[in-house]
Amino acid sequence: IANILIGAPKANTTQPGIIEGGSVFLCSWNLGQSYCRAIDFDKEGDRSYHVDGSDLKVEFKSHQWFGATVRSHGDTVLACAPRYYWRTENDIPLSDVTGTCYLAVDNFTTIVEYAPCRTERHGPAGQGYCQGGFSADFTQEGHVVVGGPGSFYWQGQLITATTQEIVRAYYSSYFLLSVAGQVQTRQVQSSYDDSYLGYSVAVGEFSGDKTEDFVTGVPKGVMLYVIVSLTTLIYFNVFQMGSYYGYAVAAADINNDGLVDLLVGSPLFMFLGSGGRLEEVGRVYVYLQQSPLHLLPSTSTPHLTGTHTYGRFGASISPLGDLDQDGYNDVAIGCPFGGKDEQGLVYIFNGDPDGLKNTPSQTLAGHWATNTIPMSFGYSLRGNKDIDGNGYPDLLVGAFGADKAALYRYFSRPIVNASAFLTVQPTMINPEEKNCIVVNENGTVPSSCVSLNFCLYADGKHLPDELVFVVELHLDSVKQKGAVRRALFFETQQHSLVQRLTITNGGRICDEQKIYLRGEKEFRDKLSPIVIGLGFSLDPMAPTDAHGLRPILNFQTLQLIVQKAQIQLDCGEDNICVPDLKLIVNGDREKVYLGDENFLTLVFNALNDGEGGAYEAELYVLLPPEAEYIGIARNNQSLTQLTCSYEAVNETHSVTCDLGNPMKSGTSLWAGLRFIVPNLKDTHETIQFELQIRSKNENNSNSEVVFYPLQVSVKADVILMGVSHPEMLLFPPGDWRRPQRLQEEQDIGPQIQHVYELVNNGPSALGRTTLVLQCPRQLEGHGLMYPLEVATHGPLNCSSKHTINPLHLKVTQTRRIPGQERIQRRDLHRDRLSQLSNLSCWTVECWRLQCDVGLLEKGKNAVMEVRSRLHAETFIEREFKQYVLECMVEFKVENIPYAILPEKYPSGAVKVETPLVWSNTESPYAVPLWIIILAILVGLLLLALLIYVLYKLGFFKRSDPYGTAMEKAQLKPQASSEA
Repeated sequence: IANILIGAPKANTTQPGIIEGGSVFLCSWNLGQSYCRAIDFDKEGDRSYHVDGSDLKVEFKSHQWFGATVRSHGDTVLACAPRYYWRTENDIPLSDVTGTCYLAVDNFTTIVEYAPCRTERHGPAGQGYCQGGFSADFTQEGHVVVGGPGSFYWQGQLITATTQEIVRAYYSSYFLLSVAGQVQTRQVQSSYDDSYLGYSVAVGEFSGDKTEDFVTGVPKGVMLYVIVSLTTLIYFNVFQMGSYYGYAVAAADINNDGLVDLLVGSPLFMFLGSGGRLEEVGRVYVYLQQSPLHLLPSTSTPHLTGTHTYGRFGASISPLGDLDQDGYNDVAIGCPFGGKDEQGLVYIFNGDPDGLKNTPSQTLAGHWATNTIPMSFGYSLRGNKDIDGNGYPDLLVGAFGADKAALYRYFSRPIVNASAFLTVQPTMINPEEKNCIVVNENGTVPSSCVSLNFCLYADGKHLPDELVFVVELHLDSVKQKGAVRRALFFETQQHSLVQRLTITNGGRICDEQKIYLRGEKEFRDKLSPIVIGLGFSLDPMAPTDAHGLRPILNFQTLQLIVQKAQIQLDCGEDNICVPDLKLIVNGDREKVYLGDENFLTLVFNALNDGEGGAYEAELYVLLPPEAEYIGIARNNQSLTQLTCSYEAVNETHSVTCDLGNPMKSGTSLWAGLRFIVPNLKDTHETIQFELQIRSKNENNSNSEVVFYPLQVSVKADVILMGVSHPEMLLFPPGDWRRPQRLQEEQDIGPQIQHVYELVNNGPSALGRTTLVLQCPRQLEGHGLMYPLEVATHGPLNCSSKHTINPLHLKVTQTRRIPGQERIQRRDLHRDRLSQLSNLSCWTVECWRLQCDVGLLEKGKNAVMEVRSRLHAETFIEREFKQYVLECMVEFKVENIPYAILPEKYPSGAVKVETPLVWSNTESPYAVPLWIIILAILVGLLLLALLIYVLYKLGFFKRSDPYGTAMEKAQLKPQASSEA
């Protein structure tokens, strides 16, 4: 049984005057208990020099992080404090963070200090900021290598010596010691400043001389050094700024080719995530040694990339040895801030002939909570040592945030090698062959049955005589949860079966089950195979052994066995149906209009010209975003009434219609679908529907996609109407008297009110429309119509170069009496209307009013009311002369609020006529009343005389034209239901 060394760099010790100097603990391991004790590498406090009668402190051990680096080789242990400070006689306190190490040999019987950076070359230009012991390792021959990344303006350096040379050179009274045989890298040109050589270090044989070499991280790259002279052999780099490539390095033969391979951690590596943003996930690069000094990235897995943002994957790497005893060494990689609540993770990657497998075989998670800092489980890793003596290497994981370390004993549980096989007989299920009777709630149902057979084998070392397995069988296992399973177990009528089976070590057990196919009407999928899965595992409730452990399956065991059964189709000997699907689409319109609902019916012909049926055949219609589905076409008896479903997911709208399962060869059906297209936009001049017949057949499963395009157009039905109140003017006006002076509007003459309405019946909207009104104003200096007021309703803005109410008469609105015009019209002589003379803008001078109409959407209108007075004096001077006052109003649409232009802009005109007629109630042609009475009396007398003459002639005594009484009876109508 081996012991464990654990560093505690912030531990307090018995050293006088030292705060958190750090310590190293030696822990003996036994199952179920552990005991740790601190090793007294250094019992002294800070040392001083006696100068000029006073003591001068020259070293500072508080917070030195002793135990931050701990390595062992046999009975030799190296422990370092990289934050150890000292100063020369002329320096200020805490000036040089040189770092220091202690070397214990012969099982701690001899302990010496090794501070290779505590030299006269102090300050940042020399080795004053060296931080020696930041990294360290041993070679197989016992050479010590120490990394000091802060030397020479942080160029960094490696320092190496043998343990014998270090022990031989140690003298406790001297601060500055020279180790004979020590080799170190030298300062180079300033371009290498801030390189941090020695940040990490590992040992391996790369040069082919049978002597191990040093690999060191330079957190922009990795350098390979010869151990004897520390000359550079190879330099690797990966240029992602800030990725800290080389933060951790490890050397191990992972592909079992006898050559040591290299792993390099880059914990700050950033990866472009699925959202297009860079995510810091970390990466480990894998280099396989092809020959001496020839390392190439692994072809199968050149790198492993973390999956937890800010998890620092690759911050620690440790070779583990051959955990699974497959002949290939395995590796542990730390992700100290990954996992739930950033507690930390450790991944185990197994070696193989191509390098490392790209997925971990096991993931270890930290389970200790900390309220102050992250637990950092996996911040440090050490493996490839058999701690418990069971023949398997174990892994030690540090979690400095929780002040704990965890020992993972690998494969200390007995390993079970298990395998299974599964068969279905026959693999083709014929639904027409009913060879078994299923009894269920519907009675006895003839069904198609097949046999399912499986066997399970198990063996291993240090196992009990009997092993209990849990076996699970699942039918149609790839179907989603809740979907209909097409096959069921005959005995249970369920799609799954769980059994507990006992197998002797080295033996096998077999079983047979009968399964049956559901009725064809119970499911749709007849094409895809029925997947049958066999899963097995060791019984988790099995008894434990003497150590409290249960056997475990070899992690490489294939625990899921899959077989497939097929439903036999009417598709020939190969059971493969090859349809030939064709689709023809016609529509009842080619254009759709902005602003309209745009009802559309698409009639299609679906045809299968192939040799086999199309299973789960469906018509799939992809609608443009502007369209909506409203149903199937039902107004045509020749069209098939399909079952269709409409689905809208985000901006994707689709319709799916069932065409048959199967859609047999030779099938030709016509059907129609109804849509509306109300959501048109002017960003596209065309939209299109996409239609396709789809099936689940493996070969030739779909028809070609048919596109049905629609042109997006603009159309507006614009109506202009006008009306006159009154409809005609009667002269002379009864309430008008010639005034001495024009003061009020009534002084001009009778009122005329014209109402004009511009209506947009759509479907599209109008942008700007020009409306122009012209009415008679004067003739040869004589006034005709005097404009008083213009009122508008709607988006109208009117202006005129002629002044409205130019005489500034007092406006007193005269209320029109409804129906007055009709009453007066009865007194007119119709023959005079044919003699009216037109007063239009072609013959007289007119006044002009222009209006701009704004946005006019479908169903909206714009109304203009013009109130005028007729110059009565002008017409009275022309007594009994009949006129028609004619106003002309025109409109023209100037633009529309769309990017799509119409073929023609709407325009039009309308005339509003107001007749002026003269009334004459005392007509000379009137018939006197006495003449009318006399004419009536004469007419009555003549009628009486005519009746008398007919009576005398026997007109009222003629024979009955219908014959005898019998004949009369035959002519009577029978009873009828018609009324």
